[in-house]
Amino acid sequence: MSMPDNVLGPDSLQACATMMQGGSKTFFAASRLLPLRIRQAAIALYAFCRVADDLVDEAAPGDAPVDVLRERLDLIYAGTPRDFVEDHALSTVVQQYQLPRHLLDALIEGFAWDAEDHHYDSLEDVQAYAARVAGSVGAMMCWIMGPQSVDTLARACELGVAMQLTNIARDVGADAAIQRLYLPRDWLREAGIDPQAWLQQPVCTPALQGVITCLLDEADRLYQQAQTGIAALPPDCRAAILSASLIYAEIGHQLRRDGLDPVTHRTVVSTPRKLVLLATAWAQAPWIRTPLVAPTPLAAIDYLVRDCQQPRLSSALAGAFFPNRAMPQRVAWVMDLLERREDARRQRVQPMMHTRSV
Repeated sequence: MSMPDNVLGPDSLQACATMMQGGSKTFFAASRLLPLRIRQAAIALYAFCRVADDLVDEAAPGDAPVDVLRERLDLIYAGTPRDFVEDHALSTVVQQYQLPRHLLDALIEGFAWDAEDHHYDSLEDVQAYAARVAGSVGAMMCWIMGPQSVDTLARACELGVAMQLTNIARDVGADAAIQRLYLPRDWLREAGIDPQAWLQQPVCTPALQGVITCLLDEADRLYQQAQTGIAALPPDCRAAILSASLIYAEIGHQLRRDGLDPVTHRTVVSTPRKLVLLATAWAQAPWIRTPLVAPTPLAAIDYLVRDCQQPRLSSALAGAFFPNRAMPQRVAWVMDLLERREDARRQRVQPMMHTRSV
């Protein structure tokens, strides 16, 4: 059994990469550290996830975006995708990696919860949502990287959940602006905050900051627990996943340093700090070890990993791909990429500042 050097054609790959650049900068940067055989599949997967998310968020009243997405998945798994570049790309990944359908169904279910204005009363409710919209992606990335144990898939899901909890903490204000609330409502009530009244007039108070702190504490716990799974990944994938973990965790650390006010301020991690974390990931990844006893998986991700079986990919695939850049070259490439993106951002900002001063 063999696999072509390129999972995607050059035009499809570029189109999917463009979608990625417009979305998560952390995911985009980390993906550049992945070996070619994984990077292309990751780009294809992320492109579909992003398009699906946008389809739900931008749906007009009366639309049924979730039904549309489920129909598109049916066609993708039948090998007859609709004429969208992201559908063709994902169909290729599905066929070549035998990607479990229930992981993508979970993702779409999470999007459906957004469309239905789902309420999250407890931390477990929030974790269930995060398991669907992010834990499922972690499991799919883990599956694509190679044959994995259930424990490794669980750690990948937990990393996705940790990242989503960080997103929720950072985006409290932005979510409130569109009348969404992902903080545990029971926590808010215990802190003396009426969730519905707060949504009508979102303000940052010490009580709200206490809730956000607790959510970040839970994210940090999951980052720590998930990190042990990185040691079970293929060696040339570990630095990329560790860098994504470190950079996302840093968003929470920076939010704390900024004073825990996500209502009026959106926290970002500076490019220089990302470069440091990328280099740190490259240095630390070889030294991560799996624990002798696997930690108890997060309950919310149990159903995601329960039905996963070992990928039926031949070991002959190990040498069936393009030669990859050495890790130092990939790190240097990502650093150069981030520096160029930062230079471009500054060039855009400077004319705006000049206009305001005039």
